[in-house]
Amino acid sequence: MLKTFAKCIREFKKQTILTPILVSCEVLLECYIPFRIANLVNAISAGAEMPELISNGIILIIMALLSLMFGALAGYTCAEASCGFAKNLRHDLFAKIQGYSFENIDHFSTSSLVTRLTTDVTNIQQAFMMIIRTAIRCPLMLVFAFIMAFIMGGNMAWIFVVVVPILGVGLYLVSSRANPRFKSVFRKYDNLNSSIQENIKGIRVVKSFVREDFEQDKFNAAARDVQKDFTIAERIVALNSPLMQFCLYVVQVFVLSFGSYTIITSAGLNLNIGQLSSLLTYSFMMLNSLMMVSMVFVMITMANESMKRACEVLAEESTLTSPDNAITEVKDGSIDFDNVSFKYAQSAKKYALSDIDLHIKSGETIGIIGGTGSSKSSLIQLISRLYDVSEGSVKVGGVDVRDYDLEVLRNNVAVVLQKNLLFSGTIKENLRWGNKEATDEEIIEACKLACADEFVETFPDKYDTHIEQGGTNVSGGQKQRLCIARALLKKPKILILDDSTSAVDTKTDAKIRYAMKQYIPETTKIIIAQRTASVEDADRIIVMDSGKIIAIGSHDELLKSSDIYREIYVSQNKASSDERMASIDG
Repeated sequence: MLKTFAKCIREFKKQTILTPILVSCEVLLECYIPFRIANLVNAISAGAEMPELISNGIILIIMALLSLMFGALAGYTCAEASCGFAKNLRHDLFAKIQGYSFENIDHFSTSSLVTRLTTDVTNIQQAFMMIIRTAIRCPLMLVFAFIMAFIMGGNMAWIFVVVVPILGVGLYLVSSRANPRFKSVFRKYDNLNSSIQENIKGIRVVKSFVREDFEQDKFNAAARDVQKDFTIAERIVALNSPLMQFCLYVVQVFVLSFGSYTIITSAGLNLNIGQLSSLLTYSFMMLNSLMMVSMVFVMITMANESMKRACEVLAEESTLTSPDNAITEVKDGSIDFDNVSFKYAQSAKKYALSDIDLHIKSGETIGIIGGTGSSKSSLIQLISRLYDVSEGSVKVGGVDVRDYDLEVLRNNVAVVLQKNLLFSGTIKENLRWGNKEATDEEIIEACKLACADEFVETFPDKYDTHIEQGGTNVSGGQKQRLCIARALLKKPKILILDDSTSAVDTKTDAKIRYAMKQYIPETTKIIIAQRTASVEDADRIIVMDSGKIIAIGSHDELLKSSDIYREIYVSQNKASSDERMASIDG
């Protein structure tokens, strides 16, 4: 795990190495200053001259300034190193997620991935910052202060040997009790983020059904779960402070009492005032260092769980990768399903698709129709290799999709979903997702083909109109037409419309289909639809039910041979169905 995160340091190695060095210099000076002060106090007691006092004072000021400088520089380099490390870690996590297949994404919930990229990375960043600074400073301070206490106080310093283990055991018990609570919090953070994400995404539905109170109660329940565990953990950790204060006061009372007694009875021979003052300073240094060590321990324990969760994302390998010597050219848009069966998980008992044997010529227009849950979308997801087949093979351009370079394959297969997404930015910026090199003329042509130009031209800023996140400032039909134009800009060999004209009227739907037939005749077009009007002029129509192809043919052929297709057609065209059927029978 440490090796994994060490790779995220990269260009911040210099700051990461420099921080502990600067901290060490700061600690050495801090531990040496009380020694110099003790000598100065003794010199004053012995009646030192002013020049000696001034020279000692100047040395102390220089040492204090150097300590301050080293501390400030350590803070600066530590901030650069920790923030840079977090930036690289977020980049690596996000890049890894971008390479995931749908199967990998299904393995994690969206809310969990968000938590890992935000809360978990923040915890890891704080732990990294403590490791390169506080976790170096505190042990060094503890060791150096302990050594100096023995040099200055002799047998008096044995009090630290007694108190330090007692405090250490107490802090360990506190931390060990708090750790399980901190670990459970992160799983509950996922539930909290899930509640937020689900509510915001479905805010229109929530308001339509007046379910604000229900959603608020659900969120409050998740928030209470997080609060409960955090409260218990924080209560336990809060014991650190009184325990440290108790040990500190015990040491100070002992040092002051026994030290004063020793000074008086030995007339300053065994212990003098300077040594007593330095002992008090070193006692505070040691016990405060132990306190900070305990906080570092708790923070690292919290971060340990976050590190495991981040490592899970980084260690997850995509189930879909380009093969060695991958094919980098798609010859044409022909598609062949050879005895294909598919299920979404290896452990699934039921296949989503079974015994699919289908052959589509390049340039054909294919309609797919079927009831909800008939696996129409599952079928087309195998073409661009969003999932791999469980059995059989899918070929594009006569080549198994598993032999292609993934980027090349997907650049030649454009998919427009029913609920496609527009990103925040201008209309031009959204359309150039399809082709970042597209000219303004190509953008306008694609929009004309998708019947999007007619409404874009009505906007004051036309193609420079800003689209809000998710496309909330355009209608569903407008969003679908822009997404079709975006797909057309890819100039794909295969264009898949997955119920992507459901929000447009039948007249506009027909115009889009006619334009595509005229202007991209060589592109294979697959149209998934709920209404027969969207597919009736296709070269062939596939009827699906329960993950199987039950009929293939033209519109007229299926009206005669397929009960399911006929039933769908009749239910959608009741007014003219009798007349239509009579003409076919005649």
